Amino acid sequence: MQVSILGAVGGGESPVDATVARFAGLQQEGFRRIWVPQLPNEPDLLTMLAVVLREVDGIEVGTGVIPIQNQHPMLLAQRALTLSLISGGRFLLGLGMTHQAVTEGMWGIPWDRPVRRLREYLDGLQPLLTGERAEAVGETVTTRGELQIPGATAPPVYLAALGPQLLRLAGRRSAGTITWMTGPTTLTEHIGPTLRDAAAEAGRPAGAVRVVACLPVAVTDDTDALRRVAAEQFAVYGYLPSYRAMLDREGFAGPGEVALLGDEDSVAEQIGAFAAAGVDEFVGVVFDPDAESRDRTRALLRRLDG
Repeated sequence: MQVSILGAVGGGESPVDATVARFAGLQQEGFRRIWVPQLPNEPDLLTMLAVVLREVDGIEVGTGVIPIQNQHPMLLAQRALTLSLISGGRFLLGLGMTHQAVTEGMWGIPWDRPVRRLREYLDGLQPLLTGERAEAVGETVTTRGELQIPGATAPPVYLAALGPQLLRLAGRRSAGTITWMTGPTTLTEHIGPTLRDAAAEAGRPAGAVRVVACLPVAVTDDTDALRRVAAEQFAVYGYLPSYRAMLDREGFAGPGEVALLGDEDSVAEQIGAFAAAGVDEFVGVVFDPDAESRDRTRALLRRLDG
């Protein structure tokens, strides 16, 4: 199982310089891949990654994830192929539906029919990524035309899929799914089987889809204190419906319970359970406010990367 880390953009008086320095530091520590989310109140992620991928060599970067509702498929295809060109193929495109509070509350864009919206988005996006012409007329989005970006290779497309319909779409159409707030039992019994069964039904070969699981993790000598930190820091995910459903499946009262905490041996064992659950890539979200603990956590993640 590959082990990666979640990164972040921005910070300080020079967000671009800070992001480049942060990613360069992770690359020098030995990480092979960084996933990074686009949050609604932060700098534009793909613009930042254009600089990062130009300045920091030898590391792969994936978006975990880019919301689809506020940009047309052709625009995202242009940006994704440009990043692939800049990086020499080191870019992975994770995308998905953001939450109703963001889509409708901040952008004024309808959130309804999420499965249709994502399917029609892929209908327009995926031909463009592979150098083909898009002719996709949909109810939620229409995409017509083609791109000319010589030398760019199509990045693998991952979907943020947790529910059964989106998982089946991901299994049929994408490189896999990226999960969050999802424990090993749910990954074993729901995520992996639904995704892989859909891929097999679509005639795709074994191994065509991957499960990427993101979770909070901390190597610490004070598990109780860190459990409280996790519960507070990630509290919002206990109320967002898609993540609340995953916590309920696992039998967790709140996000603090899903965090992987303990000393090196204990956390290594907990992460190992995800390999047994059929996870192909574990992404550690290092959240401890203590610098020494963060160093220990990153060191363990690097050691476990197989």
